[in-house]
Amino acid sequence: MTAALKIDWHQDIFSVLLNQNISLVTHVPDAGHGPLIELCNSHDDIRVVTLTTEQDGVGVLCGAWAGGLKGVLLMQSSGVGNTINALSLAASCRIPFLTIVSMRGEWGEFVPWQIPMGQATPVVLEAMGVRVFRTDRPDEVGATVAAAASLAFNTRQSAAVLLSQRLIGAKQFTEG
Repeated sequence: MTAALKIDWHQDIFSVLLNQNISLVTHVPDAGHGPLIELCNSHDDIRVVTLTTEQDGVGVLCGAWAGGLKGVLLMQSSGVGNTINALSLAASCRIPFLTIVSMRGEWGEFVPWQIPMGQATPVVLEAMGVRVFRTDRPDEVGATVAAAASLAFNTRQSAAVLLSQRLIGAKQFTEG
């Protein structure tokens, strides 16, 4: 096993969240973010809020910023389309917004309905004024999330990190 395969990129993201003083993590349940959500749940200074829809995360994070808190939205690429209208709030009010998106519809995808939104995710985010960062290598995840978080919180803009399906691994379902 190579050193790159031993990198715990979920821990790298968690370290960035701590370094950025992120105290609120919103998410719609997703296996790709599972280990990161567990790390956040285990930390006393981070509140984890499970959402029923991704656009609610945009509103919650904008409100949290107004109240002096920094947060992040964890979602899957299939949920990006749900956030389009809500993203205008962060852009219009110059509220820093950070999201980390686990991609679907790419490497090894077997679910046909994941492909359209997976392909559209970067374009949709960019059209809404979100700065898009992408990584598919475990050794680049921490630095990529740190760069996106710094951009978002230092310049009061929106930033998204796309975690490629190649990085996360294609989901496999077997008959049992």
